[in-house]
Amino acid sequence: MDGALSTLVACEKLSLSSNMIDKIAGIAGMRSLKILSLGRNYIKTLAGIETVADTLEELWISYNPIDKLKGIGALKNLRVLYMSNNMIKEWAEFNRLQECPALRDLVFIGNPLYENQPDVDTWRTQACNRLQQITKLDGIPIVRDTE
Repeated sequence: MDGALSTLVACEKLSLSSNMIDKIAGIAGMRSLKILSLGRNYIKTLAGIETVADTLEELWISYNPIDKLKGIGALKNLRVLYMSNNMIKEWAEFNRLQECPALRDLVFIGNPLYENQPDVDTWRTQACNRLQQITKLDGIPIVRDTE
């Protein structure tokens, strides 16, 4: 990612999908960034995302080889996270999403953790129990018992 991106201080949405990007960098000055689309790249970690933590509301980062969610907790205003088809294998990594209190919409299909569940219902139950704040999982609204 080019350091010149930091000069885009009023930019609210940045789409850099399918660009062979291997790390998140050069966005520190983007003080108005709300939506960041980095799908179909070669990003392995979320390092660097914390520089836009105060404003970022949506992160679209599907189809990358991300296997750890370290740093996701800095995104306190994150409402939407599309990260299907990455490499998250363990519930311990998934549980880091509990650090995102504003998260409502999560797409996680295609990660090894999802694929290793016995069925979709088991996946949805486990994920929803761990992330009480979400209202939509993998594009399907969550209906919770109110009792």
